[in-house]
Amino acid sequence: HVQLVESGGGSVQAGGSLTVSCVASGATHMSSFCMAWFRQIPGNEREGVASIAQDGRATYVDSVKGRFTISKDNAANTLYLQMNNLKPEDAAMYYCAADAFNLQMARWYTYWGQGTQVTVS
Repeated sequence: HVQLVESGGGSVQAGGSLTVSCVASGATHMSSFCMAWFRQIPGNEREGVASIAQDGRATYVDSVKGRFTISKDNAANTLYLQMNNLKPEDAAMYYCAADAFNLQMARWYTYWGQGTQVTVS
């Protein structure tokens, strides 16, 4: 079983930057999993933001390309999402997800964190 704990959310002005993190723990290592960031605002479906496969290849939703960067530190079992030039429409609860299969931004991930809130004013 894998546990995911996000941190780093907060409030930032439009145009600012923020980095959220996700620490994985459990019976295996992050290098074995495809990892992803999703976001959700109340009343909307959860949206895939970025994913990083076991081999390090990253994918992004079009709305964040050029502004967000997903990365991971396998030794530290930590996933990151660096967010630059934040816009009000980026405000949401951000969730970390993990799965043994390379799901990219499909929503069928097995493991989910509890989320960290990002507010953009």
